[in-house]
This record gives sequence, structure tokens and C-alpha cells, in this order.
Amino acid sequence: KPNLLLAMPRTMLTDQHWLKLKSIVHNFGIYLKHNLRNFIEAILYRIRTGCPWRDLPEVFGKPNSIFKKFTRWCKDSKLLKIFKLLSSRADLEWVFIDASHVRAHQHATGIKDQAISKSVGGNSSKIHLAVDANGNPIEFIIGDGTTHDVKVAPDLIDCLDFKETEILCADKGYDSESLREKIENTRTKANIPKKSNSKSSNEHMDWYLYKIRHLVENLFARLKQFRGVATRYDKLKQNYENSVALACIFIWLPL
Repeated sequence: KPNLLLAMPRTMLTDQHWLKLKSIVHNFGIYLKHNLRNFIEAILYRIRTGCPWRDLPEVFGKPNSIFKKFTRWCKDSKLLKIFKLLSSRADLEWVFIDASHVRAHQHATGIKDQAISKSVGGNSSKIHLAVDANGNPIEFIIGDGTTHDVKVAPDLIDCLDFKETEILCADKGYDSESLREKIENTRTKANIPKKSNSKSSNEHMDWYLYKIRHLVENLFARLKQFRGVATRYDKLKQNYENSVALACIFIWLPL
């Protein structure tokens, strides 16, 4: 009897999105093999479902080959570079920053210095994220789950270009005079409220803009629809970074 055709699992890239991504990929010197789309669909399937590499449907190819190719791409930060190119079209008039915990699966632990830390709640990492005025991702940092947000914020700010930015908005967790000074040195207003126990007033606050801070929280909700982002399964920090970058790429493609 002839072999039955393997049922193709639900994929995520439309033809229109693939043509856009294909032209971008070509700019980075990535050889456009006939199975390139299938390879990217395999990675999207994996971070969408959170399945182990060995459980990828056979139609995508050999799981071990896909994993090895993905690891090579991560070493070269290819997906991060593609994300940076797409996010260069962001509306940077307002920037919103925040951080969110990500539980690290037990299989992701075991290697030191991979941005995973242990607390009472278990092993975790954090995504420190910046979004533009339209709520689209422009930059992120993967950190361990126990370092306070305000300690990572200066590194996140160093990654941003504030030439077109008027206001940076964050919640009370970022209440720090040194951080405000760093932001304002870029000629950007720091729209960060003081904590309730502070002796200073909040006269500087633009409360209307502060309410729009939900844009960054909405983006976290979208990113965590990818199960491979909501839970960290990658042992290597660079692999998880590139997985998050691919989720961000997917958000940018329709725009």
C-alpha cells in the first residue's frame, strides 16, 4: 500500500508574511534553500506549542537537524538581527518598559550563567521589555528571575535610541533617582511615579500617558501565547533570546 501523506500541522506564516520575511532574510546572507520556510515554521511550531524538539511532526524534517541548525542561527544571533531590523521602523515618540517573570522548566536548568535563578517559587528568568508608542516590541533583555527590574533597566536603556523619544514611561518598580537621571541625560522625560512612602510629590507625572502603559503589558500577554516563551525550555540563554526574538518577529510581520 502507498504511504499515506503526513498531515501538515497548523502553520503560522501566510504567503504574504513569508515573502516579506524572505526578502529580509536575504539581506543577512542566509542562503534561501527550498526548505527554509519549513525550518522557520518548525521553530515557530516549537515555541507556539512548547513541545520538545524530538516531538516535532515528521513533516518538518529530522528534529535533531532542525535543532542543530537553530543552535547555529542562535550563535550568530540571526533571529535577533532580523528582529532589530524590523523594529527599526518603530514609533519612538513614547517608550514603555516593564519586566515579566518566566518559569524555567526543570530541563532548562543545569548550566551556569544562563540567566536562570532559583527563588522560593522555583527556577525562573525575566524578560525585560521595551515597546514603542504603538505597543510593538523594540528591545528586550533576558535576565535571571531574582534581580530587581531597576537594576537591569540601565542596560535596557543603553540599548535604546532616544533621538526621537519624548517620554519614557514605567511603573513604581523603577522609582530610582539614578535611573531618572540616566533617562533625562538623553533629553527624555522620565514618566515614573514615586513610591507611596516617598517624600517627593508626583507633580511631574503625566497620568494620562501612564495609563497607556498597558501597551507593554498587552505585549507580554501576546508573547506568552507562545508556550515556548511563557515557559523557558531552552538551557542556553542565546537560544531562549532567539526564541523570544522570533515571537517578536511574528508580531512585526503583519505591520
